[in-house]
Amino acid sequence: MRVTISDVARAAGVSKTTVSRVLNTGAEVDAVTAARVREVIDVLGYVPSSGAVGLARGSSRTIGMLTPSLTWPWVGEVLQGVADTVEAAGYGMLLFTCNRGSRSVAHFATQVSARAFDGLLVILPEGILDTVTAMHRRGMPVVLVDDHGHRPDFPSVATTNRAGGASAAARLLATGRRRPLVVTGPRRFGCVRERLAGFTRELPAAVVVDGEFTEETGHRAVARALAEGRDIDAVFAHNDLIAAGALRTLRAAGRRVPDDVAVVGFDDLPMARHTEPPLTTVRQPMRAMGEAAARMLLAGLGGEPIPDEPLVLPTELVVRLSA
Repeated sequence: MRVTISDVARAAGVSKTTVSRVLNTGAEVDAVTAARVREVIDVLGYVPSSGAVGLARGSSRTIGMLTPSLTWPWVGEVLQGVADTVEAAGYGMLLFTCNRGSRSVAHFATQVSARAFDGLLVILPEGILDTVTAMHRRGMPVVLVDDHGHRPDFPSVATTNRAGGASAAARLLATGRRRPLVVTGPRRFGCVRERLAGFTRELPAAVVVDGEFTEETGHRAVARALAEGRDIDAVFAHNDLIAAGALRTLRAAGRRVPDDVAVVGFDDLPMARHTEPPLTTVRQPMRAMGEAAARMLLAGLGGEPIPDEPLVLPTELVVRLSA
């Protein structure tokens, strides 16, 4: 049976708070009492939890991470960046998703009320920005990862979506393309509007089709363009899944990539290296975004000021055979 802090406190003849203060080396405890508690810890083989260590200082040494879903294709990279950073700092992480809608949000709110974590990182689930903002105003430290152009009232980490769109257009122009089809994600996201603005600034004659961040969107948009007889020589897809659908449909229609139609994606997911042909795409530094957001949150928890302006990390065009 696992030894608990209550077992240590009972054997040492002290309270659980005193044991926690001994574990928290910065707390003041009588030297004799502290020595007795440490001796009991050694004898019983007690392994302290992060909650026990943090009890005396009112800190759990745990951060919360709220994501819309673990199925989003780049969430894993963000989470890895967060996990590497918080673990190196001696913190734990509680992961929450919004897969079940309001029930997920209600469960998450109970954890906030219980002070199960000291601060919160958010990959913005739709529809709860106001909820997260209210938590921040009540004193919960919050950092938003990939703000989707919302520019919240608390710290955030974003990427250069407008510059990324412009770099995609510049690549297509450099390869002689003048008749692009742009397949976007949902326009309600600021990142989509910024990518489109950056691209059309360089290539204003683009045919634009709105969609979702799915492979099926890429398939349908390209299939419709071909069926309507549009003379396209390029596709700019707002993420790599859309691009994969475009590549599949062009190949099925007998269009050669990049000879007949060049294709550029966005994100640089691992799959981008393995499409046929390998995908030219705009890389978002997802792991670096997770690392940067975690560092900002930890700095704030440590009493350091966090900049009001979003931290914006650069995108990078990765040239492969599709363009």
